[in-house]
Amino acid sequence: MQRIAHGTGLQGPPPSARLRNGRRATFVYFALNGFLMGMWIVYIPVVRQHTGADHALLGWLLLLLGAGAFAGMRLAGPLTDRFGAQVTVPAGAALCAVALVPPAWAADAPALGAALLLLGFGNGCLDVGMNTHAVQVERGYGRPVMSAFHAVFSVGGALAALAGAAALGLGLPAAATLGATALGGLLLALLAAPALLDPDPAPAPVPDPAPAPVPAPAQASAQVTAPAGDAAVRPARRASPRVRMLAVLAFLLMLCEGVANDWSALHLEDSLGAPAATAALAYGAFAAAMTAGRFLADRVAARTGPVAVLRHGAALAAAGLALAVAAPGVPAALAGWTLFGAGLSGCVPQLFSAAGHADPGAAGANVARVAGLGYLGMLAGPAVIGPLTRLVPLGPALLLPVACCAFAALAAGALRPEGPPGPQPMVSER
Repeated sequence: MQRIAHGTGLQGPPPSARLRNGRRATFVYFALNGFLMGMWIVYIPVVRQHTGADHALLGWLLLLLGAGAFAGMRLAGPLTDRFGAQVTVPAGAALCAVALVPPAWAADAPALGAALLLLGFGNGCLDVGMNTHAVQVERGYGRPVMSAFHAVFSVGGALAALAGAAALGLGLPAAATLGATALGGLLLALLAAPALLDPDPAPAPVPDPAPAPVPAPAQASAQVTAPAGDAAVRPARRASPRVRMLAVLAFLLMLCEGVANDWSALHLEDSLGAPAATAALAYGAFAAAMTAGRFLADRVAARTGPVAVLRHGAALAAAGLALAVAAPGVPAALAGWTLFGAGLSGCVPQLFSAAGHADPGAAGANVARVAGLGYLGMLAGPAVIGPLTRLVPLGPALLLPVACCAFAALAAGALRPEGPPGPQPMVSER
C-alpha cells in the first residue's frame, strides 16, 4: 500500500490547522450545493404550475439546466487552475445561490428557460471549483477524503427536502422561500471563503538537475518528459488518454445514478404493482445506501485502494440492479436497489479524485472534463430509458445500467497512475 502526503511518496505529518479548516470549508460548500439544488428540486412542481409548462415542455427546459451546468464546468476548470479555488468556489456558490431566485419569478416558459440556464451555470461553476479544492485537501491529507464530501452533498439535499416540505406545508410563497434560501446561501458562501486553501505553489522549472552532472542528451530528455508536477511550465494542457477514460466511466456511472433517481420508484410501481407509497421506498433505499456508502468509502479506499473500490463497487451495483430487475416481489427489489446505491456510492468520487491528481497543474481542467461528461450522463440516463421502454418492458430496459456498471468494473484499472513516477496521490495501485 502506498500513501502519500503533500506531494511526496511518504506518510506526511498530521494535518495543520489551516488544512483542517480548509477541509471544513469544503464540507460547507458541498452541503450548500446539495441544499441549493435540493430546494430547486422541491419547488419544480410549483414553478411548473406557475409558468403553465406541461411535462414535455418542462423536460426540454430542464435540458437548459444541464447545458448551463456543462458550460459552467468547462469555464470554471481553467479559471480554477489559474486563479485558485479560493476565488472560484465562493464566486460559484454566490452565483448558484442568487440564481435560485429567478425561477420563482418566471412567468412563462422562455423566462424559466433563461433562469434555468443561469442556475445550471452557477451550479456547474461551484461543482468544479469545490471538487478541485477537495482534491487539494486530499493531497494535503495524504489519504482519501473525497467520498465524505460527496456524502455531505447528499445530506444537504435531504435537508432541503425537509425544509422545502415544511415551507410548502406552511403555505409560504415560492419566491419568499427561495429568496430566503438564496440570501442564506450567499452569506454562507462568503463566510466560509477565508478558510479555503491557497493554491499549491507551482514548481519552478530547473534548467540543470544538479547536484549530479547529467549529460546533455539526458538533460534534454528530462526537460521533455517532466513529471506531472511540472505541468505548470507546459504550454499545452491536453487531456491524457487516462483522463478521457475517467470521463467515460463518469458518464456511465452517473448515467446509472440518473436512472435510479427517475426510474427506481416507477420500476416497483409498473413492474411489481407496488402502491405509490411503497414504490417511493425504492429511491429512498437507493439514496440512503448511497449516502451511507460515501461516508464509509474513504476508509475502504485507504485500506484497499481506489481501483478496488471502483471494481468491487461497480460489480456490486451491477449485481444489485440485476437482482432488482429479476426480483419476484417488492422486498427483493428493495434489497436490489439498496445494493445498487451501496455499490455506486464510492465510485464517482474516486474518478473525480483521480482526475484532479493526474496533473496538479491542470486539476481544475481535468475535474471539469470528468464532471462535465458525468453530468451529461446523469441527464442522459433517464432520457435513454424512456425510449427503450417502447421496445421492451421497463425491467429489461434497466439492464442497460447493469451493463454500464459491468463495464466500469472491468475498466477499473484506469484509476492507476500512468507514466513515470510522480506526485501521484493514489493510495494503492491494486
